[in-house]
Amino acid sequence: MNETSLAPLPPGSVIGILGGGQLGRMLAVAAGRLGLRCHVYEPGSNPPAADMAHALTTAGYEDEAALCAFARSVDVVTYEFENVPASALDLIESLVPIRPGREALRISQDRMTEKDFLTGLGLRVAPYAAVDDLAGLEAALNQTGAPAILKTRRFGYDGKGQVRIKDIAEADQAIADMGGSPSVLEGFVDFSAEISVIAARSADGAVACFDPGQNEHSDGILRRTTVPAALPASLRTDAVLLAGRILNALEYVGILGVELFVTPAGLIVNEIAPRVHNSGHWTQNGCVVDQFEQHVRAVAGWPLGDGQRHADVVMENLIGDDMDRVPELAAQANAALHLYGKAETRDGRKMGHVNFVTPLG
Repeated sequence: MNETSLAPLPPGSVIGILGGGQLGRMLAVAAGRLGLRCHVYEPGSNPPAADMAHALTTAGYEDEAALCAFARSVDVVTYEFENVPASALDLIESLVPIRPGREALRISQDRMTEKDFLTGLGLRVAPYAAVDDLAGLEAALNQTGAPAILKTRRFGYDGKGQVRIKDIAEADQAIADMGGSPSVLEGFVDFSAEISVIAARSADGAVACFDPGQNEHSDGILRRTTVPAALPASLRTDAVLLAGRILNALEYVGILGVELFVTPAGLIVNEIAPRVHNSGHWTQNGCVVDQFEQHVRAVAGWPLGDGQRHADVVMENLIGDDMDRVPELAAQANAALHLYGKAETRDGRKMGHVNFVTPLG
């Protein structure tokens, strides 16, 4: 199928979303503003996205009948997380287009594959090596040095599925902690800041990037993104151009999140995410067209919007007991609240976010 020849989806068309979390919820809100409807497919009951979606299918990714019915009910399918089983994607793609395409998912689902892809483009990443057992870890540590971090090749997120190794003597325990999962060892990078670029590409090859944001993490979870990042303009431009290289290499359609380390030797790619991204939530109150609408526009074949920023923004995630701050935040004149409608508050669970907005000029 020639993606560049596809006509834009008219209002009233249906976008299928694989995954019903907060990202799916905000995609459904953005689609609704454009007169498009969303059908969410989610194995878990009462997902956050269901409140905003036109339709919900609650079924597992192994349920072929449910997957077929879902695919036949929509005009295009996208996803809010990377770890959709390949078998489910194969079945859906036989019936309806999936955007972004399968190649981006294949690469991002495996950290080793992702790093090989990035280095193949001539981009810099942290020193890395594949690890399958204790002997492999010891050999990898001799290659990357310690300290280092051991990560599962698949399914890790928000600091889960990874172990920090301060000394080679900790190798035995690190392998035990990983439970035999195929892994990748990454050497530590001496960086002054982490930034991310939220970048979009349409089917006809047009690219639009939002300003890089500067990220702060705690316990492996993003706590805060500040825009503009405290970087020279030349480095911000380099980050945007780098993201564009990745988009074009993948012939990508949709929003891509690119996380980067700022080092004395230049930018190092940490990871890519083929979806809307937590560090792009600031765009909801800092731009006329936010990352969610931009993604909907791209997958629906519409023209990309202007990602120009009209405000400085500090985005803070509301995690666990941060929900106790909601009454106070709701009273602040420059605070824009975005709550995800999750019924249960737990430590480490993202419950919402707040954008602190300072208009330009």
